[in-house]
This record gives sequence, C-alpha cells and structure tokens, in this order.
Amino acid sequence: MASHDVLLDTELNEERYVELLTKLIGESEHVQNNPPKFIPTEDKVVQHLLEALRPYSTENGGPLLVEHVTYVPNRGNLIIKYLNENAKGIMSFVGSHLDVVPANPETWERNPFQLVREGDRLYGRGTTDCLGHVALITELFIQLAEKKVQLNTNLVAIFIASEENSTIVDVGVDKLLKDGRLDELKDGPVYWVDSADSQPCVGTAAAIVWTLRAKGHLFHSGLPHKGINSLEFASEAVAYVQKRFYEDVPPHAKEELYQFATPSTMKPTQIRIAEGSFNQLPPWTEIIGDIRLTPFYNVETVMEKVKGYVDELNATNFEALPQRGPCSKYIVQSPEGDEIKGELVLTFEGEPFKGIACDLESDGHHMLRRSTEEVLGEAKPFSICGSLPLVGDLQEAGFDVQVCGYGHSSVYHGDNEYCSVSSMKNAIRIMSRVILGFSKKYAA
Repeated sequence: MASHDVLLDTELNEERYVELLTKLIGESEHVQNNPPKFIPTEDKVVQHLLEALRPYSTENGGPLLVEHVTYVPNRGNLIIKYLNENAKGIMSFVGSHLDVVPANPETWERNPFQLVREGDRLYGRGTTDCLGHVALITELFIQLAEKKVQLNTNLVAIFIASEENSTIVDVGVDKLLKDGRLDELKDGPVYWVDSADSQPCVGTAAAIVWTLRAKGHLFHSGLPHKGINSLEFASEAVAYVQKRFYEDVPPHAKEELYQFATPSTMKPTQIRIAEGSFNQLPPWTEIIGDIRLTPFYNVETVMEKVKGYVDELNATNFEALPQRGPCSKYIVQSPEGDEIKGELVLTFEGEPFKGIACDLESDGHHMLRRSTEEVLGEAKPFSICGSLPLVGDLQEAGFDVQVCGYGHSSVYHGDNEYCSVSSMKNAIRIMSRVILGFSKKYAA
C-alpha cells in the first residue's frame, strides 16, 4: 500500500484518458436526452466504464467496488467505491452524468458524435458536459487502485443517468436518493462535478419552466374587432407578468457576495401557436419560458406570486394589459350578443430544480479552494444561473454540497463543444489534493 502522500504526484494518464473518452463520445448520439424525440440509453456509456474498471474491481482482486444500478432498462447509473479498512470519514464525487443534450451535426464544424483532437482541444458532444468528467473520475479511481493508496477516508463516485431532462422521473439521482443510496455520503463533503471553468462554483439558480396559454377567439383578420388575437394577448400578458416579477424579485444583496453573474430572471424562450392562415387571428398561443431564481429566494413562494399575477389578470378582465390599437380586444361579443372572453392559463412543467448557495465556511469548500489555489495559483469562486438537479434538495437534507467542473462554460450545450487536455490535467491534480487533504484531516 502506498502512502496518501503519493497523491501529490498524480498526473493524468493522457493516452488512457483520451482512449476512454473516445469511446464515450462515440456513444453520445445514443445518450442524447430530450424526450420524446431523444431518450438516452446510458448503459451504452456504462459498458465502456465497466470494461475500463474491470481489472481493478473487487471481482478481480482489486480494491474498487463497482455497482451498476438500474431502475429503467438500459438506463443505468454507476457507483464506484474505494474503501479503506481504517477510514474515519467519507467523501464523494457525484453529479457527473452519462447523458448529453442533443447536437445537430448540420450546425457543427465537426462530427459531434466522434472525438476529434485538435491540439489541446478535444471536440465532441459531452466533452465539457459531462462525459469528459466521467472519464476523468474513472481515470482517478484507476490510478488509486493501481497505486493501492492508503487513505483515511472512504471515497465514492456516482455517475448518474438522466440529468439533462427531468420529464422522465425515477431514473437517475432522484431515485438513488429515494432508495437511500446517497445517505452514507452525508457524513462528508459531496463534490458535484458538473460545472466548468476549473474554479469552485459556489452558487447555482433554481430552474422553473412555465407555459402561459392565451385563449383567444378565431376570426378573419380583416374584422379584428370581432376576434381575440391570442398572439397579441399572450405577448402583452407575458410582458406584464415579467414586469411584476422584476418588481417582486429584485437583485438580492447576497448575489454580490456569491459573485452571481446575473440576478434572478424570467423570460420567454419558445412559442407555439394554432395552425392557420396569415389572415386569421390565432385562437390560441402558448409562450414557454423559464425562471432562473438565485438561491436566496424561495421557489414555492415565487411560483405562487407568478401564478397570482395571472389570476389577477383573469379576475379583472385584463384591465392592466395595454391594447394594440383600437381593434385589439380581450373581450368581444358573439353575433348572438353573448360575451366571449379571453383566458390565460399558467402551468409549471415538471418539478423545478432548486438552486444552491454552497457553505463557504465548510471543510469541503476550504479544501477545494485551497487545492485550486495550489494547482492554478489562485482560486476565484463564482456563481452562475445555470441549474443542477437535486443539489438544493441535498443541501436542505444536510449534505455539504460543493460544485466544481473542468470543462468550458463558453461551449456549454453549444455547437463545437470541447474540453481541454490541459484543464483535465489540472483537474486530476486538484481532485487528488482534495482527497489528500481529507485523508490527512481524518488521520489527525
């Protein structure tokens, strides 16, 4: 058994890392996640991880306990444990996921489903988010197994399915939590490895997906006074709701402390509309968007506020909404003299992701910050209004969740996604020093 001090000499096995990541990116087309069009089969990635880990597993006399946990056929999670008899603590790397967002080959300059190396850059869907991290942590555990490093802490890694889309539940980390698979991790820091830019990410936002449906009244566009234009109706309603949102959810004082790039926001991002002709007033329009809420606001409270704005509009006959010209109306009369009234319906899609403000005073944060400084020369924690599943729930349940990642936010979910070999070399040094720090802490 080697002393834990050998962790200071840990370096990325570049050839082995690139070889494994090549296999993982080769499966990325099959793990795109955007139901119903794309439903991933994460086991296609897991099979390569199992192959890489097999020589070091307990089944073959090695120190790694490897468990393939599946709740939905072909959509497994992978748990790796490096256990030590004299361990007095535990730490974990969680959150690196086996699925990816969709990629359109027509808008990429390279094949997104094949690893392409150009100098320091490794291109392909999932290199930054998040298969590059999966390969990195696998390499880290292989090196621990090869050196038989004696640690005073148990070490756990969990690669999760179904992170990029939450419409299909009980597949990944949500089900692992329900099954008690994460309970033992509460006794030590949980490093959620699914961020970017190599610095500690100390804050993320809640993500709330909403749909506002405006019901109008179909009519000829040459007689607009007899119809309700749902497109105008929806547009004005969203503008009103946004105005109310920003009045009630202004920038929070703690956002500066946590270095959030933006305050909370509410904005439309998609639109659906009834099929028809250019000379018809559309009878319904749906505007879809999201709320990104910094973790200093309560998710449920804000959702109730937004719902209340829409309820008020319906109850007051839309008096607060401006009209677009003399023939733009939200209530009209039928030929029989009956009142035809527009209607607004707000719905929230799925369960919101809760944000997190990491504990800046915990051992987990201090160890990550110190290790980052040692490797990169400085630590510059930041926060972002991206969102991660379950981290807020885990923190509420008493876990010390810290967030980090070593890809590049500039290409997150974008075309021509890549990670850098140099960043991954620094990453394995940082993570090794974090492990060493806790091993020394538990030895004291």
